Amino acid sequence: MYKITTLLENITYLETSLSVEDATITELVYDTRKVYNGEGALFFALINQRDGHDYIAEAYAKGVRNFVVAKQDTQAAAYPGSNFIRVGDTLTAMQEIATFHRDQFSYPIIGITGSNGKTIVKEWLYQLLSPDYNCYQSPKSYNSQLGVALSLWQLSADYDMAIIEAGISKVGEMDKLAAMIRPTFGIFTSLGTAHREGFTSKEEKAVEKWKLFADTTRIVAPEPAIKDFCTVDNRVVSWGYSPDLFVYISDINVRLKDTYVCVVVGFAKFAISIPFVDKASIENALTCITVLFALGYKAEVIARRIAGLKPLEMRLQLKRGKDNCSIIDDSYSNDLASLQIALDFLNQQYQHKKKVLILSDFEGEEWTSRFETKLLNLFDNAELTELYLIGPRYEALKNKLPEANFYSSTAIFYKSLSAIHLHNSTILVKGARKFQFEKIVSRLVDQSHETVLEINLKAIEHNIQQYRSRLQPGVKMMAMVKAFSYGSGSFEVANVLQFNKIDYLTVAFVDEGVALRKAGISLPIMVLSPHESTFEDLIAYDLEPEIYSMRILNNFSNFLNNKSLTSYPIHIKLDTGMHRLGFMPDEIADLLLLLSQIDTVKVASMFSHLVAAGDSELLTFTHHQINVFLKYSTLLEQALGYSVLKHICNTSGIAHHPEAHLDMVRLGIGLYGFDMAPKDLLLEEVSQLKTTITQIKYLAKDETVGYDRKGILQRDSVIATVKIGYADGYNRRLGNGVGKMLVNGNLVPTIGNICMDMCMLDITDIDAREGDEVKVFPDVAFAAKQIGTIPYELLTGISSRVKRVYFYD
Repeated sequence: MYKITTLLENITYLETSLSVEDATITELVYDTRKVYNGEGALFFALINQRDGHDYIAEAYAKGVRNFVVAKQDTQAAAYPGSNFIRVGDTLTAMQEIATFHRDQFSYPIIGITGSNGKTIVKEWLYQLLSPDYNCYQSPKSYNSQLGVALSLWQLSADYDMAIIEAGISKVGEMDKLAAMIRPTFGIFTSLGTAHREGFTSKEEKAVEKWKLFADTTRIVAPEPAIKDFCTVDNRVVSWGYSPDLFVYISDINVRLKDTYVCVVVGFAKFAISIPFVDKASIENALTCITVLFALGYKAEVIARRIAGLKPLEMRLQLKRGKDNCSIIDDSYSNDLASLQIALDFLNQQYQHKKKVLILSDFEGEEWTSRFETKLLNLFDNAELTELYLIGPRYEALKNKLPEANFYSSTAIFYKSLSAIHLHNSTILVKGARKFQFEKIVSRLVDQSHETVLEINLKAIEHNIQQYRSRLQPGVKMMAMVKAFSYGSGSFEVANVLQFNKIDYLTVAFVDEGVALRKAGISLPIMVLSPHESTFEDLIAYDLEPEIYSMRILNNFSNFLNNKSLTSYPIHIKLDTGMHRLGFMPDEIADLLLLLSQIDTVKVASMFSHLVAAGDSELLTFTHHQINVFLKYSTLLEQALGYSVLKHICNTSGIAHHPEAHLDMVRLGIGLYGFDMAPKDLLLEEVSQLKTTITQIKYLAKDETVGYDRKGILQRDSVIATVKIGYADGYNRRLGNGVGKMLVNGNLVPTIGNICMDMCMLDITDIDAREGDEVKVFPDVAFAAKQIGTIPYELLTGISSRVKRVYFYD
């Protein structure tokens, strides 16, 4: 796209070392895990929780020959045939390049910001405007300092409009985003509490967000969102409930399946049906309506297109499929940028050797030679086993993709599905909405009852980074995936951990480790409770045992000796006060003696477990544990004559005892968003248990609900039956009002005893319908406290019959 010398003219650099001055840059990259063919890539060594300079060699091995670095000691000579550009800050350099690239285009650019609703409004506007414009939209939620730069790099002459999302979390960030985007038309969606910790006040946050609109000619902003801070800005057009607004909502009526609104624009009155009933969707749709009026659309066109809006699933979803398949559902939109993201996610999956892509044509994309070249490059880099292309325009690729399968329509492909053998595969289903790929997903997915555990894989990545930010460079991290990853799944979570370069995994039993190996997980795996009967599988699947007693060490050594194996990695557990498993201090001398006499094993690590790492009242005992461990682990190393990894910090220990991080830390429940003593960590809850209302009953006072007539009604009541019971893991102790669930934003109590497959809720005081979604644990920690337990028990107790759905924002 650009010669590297051209880019140099548009960034602030300190020095260069150019081996290939005519190198052409076509791609900006920062993550070696997502580099498949480095030709034409410019690698930015970003410095965050991990230092991008440590991955230059890996990028070079993948074909990258152009690097932007910040460290002065980067050895360019070690990478022959490469170009190196040294700058003050690598992210700033990427932003400068994105700004230069954006300046090459004069078509309208819509900039969207706000606390909530940005991505939904962006996606809906893309749908609404695509019939008239060849629109580009920033992919997914790429709205950060890095995401915006990467989004703008995808602009091209193939488009005649772009919609770019911008998000900030602290003062000063919008200045950089505004300089890059320079929108010609602005949208402010809302002003809420998101990221409030980065601002001194709500007003300060509003002022910062408003900086995006410095050069815009018009700004659409809901009157309820800006009335307290934006009193004078002649560029603003608003919707709201005051007659003097640009779009005046004179009447609104939420019905069973849609919302009727009567809008007044100028002197004309129009009726529009919004196909949603929840407050957020209604407000986002009204913002879109206002944008369309501001752009000059006629009311009848707006009404028709708004009525055709579909609910958006903004996330890549990983679901268990039929015939031992994994299904990645990304069936709501299709463009090159989001296809790249989806293919990256597909490449993270190792549970099946076969990787299949079912892809629709692109909605709103002009089929140019440049577009075709980009698409073919994506296919080349994806290492697909099978490719299914649906849509008439793909006919042009038949000669270039002889191994692909072509179908002119979704209907024809759907009819052919029974004859297509998609066994033992990971299948990415990626389609523009008009192709209705949800029918394909429904056919491929293993169906179950409507209670699901949603697991946010992006939140797992976020939590990893939160704990990594507390570690010194070089400290390794072990992640606990025992007990079905605390109820969250096995290989699905392990794939994310492997992609994020976790150093070790830990399981409780050998069969858990075997399942991960069969799913393609290659990370080192420690087994906490190896039994003599599992030694064969332990060796066969390259699993590393915890050794906690002389008996288990002798038995394992004898087993290895019979197999003629030497130096097999083991992990020595020292009991410093937990008194569960492990060698007591007075056993260490015998342990050292035995280890000196055998060559069958090699100690990979020595570890212990803190009893109360987050309890300030037990601080003295924690320090005692740490000191005992340091004493005996040092003796062990001295006796062995080689270094071993030492680790004692569990989840709470990472935050509270940095002095004990040693060589490695073990991240357990914190990975999933819970820390009993978080100490300023900003964790995100990973899982959300959801169900639906099956039936609603209207019962009179003094009637009873449930087994043993325990739920006695004190008034005329409305009772909802939901599809979850104790067989699903909803504890019986949560019955009779102890448990609370969330229905349409309202907390409601259980009533009566919990049944095996269902339970009942008192919804007398709220508006709800059969089929409505119910959040089972609005606050897991609170629910656990109500029945005298901890979040671990509730999470690990969720039955395997509850369908797991994984998504990646």
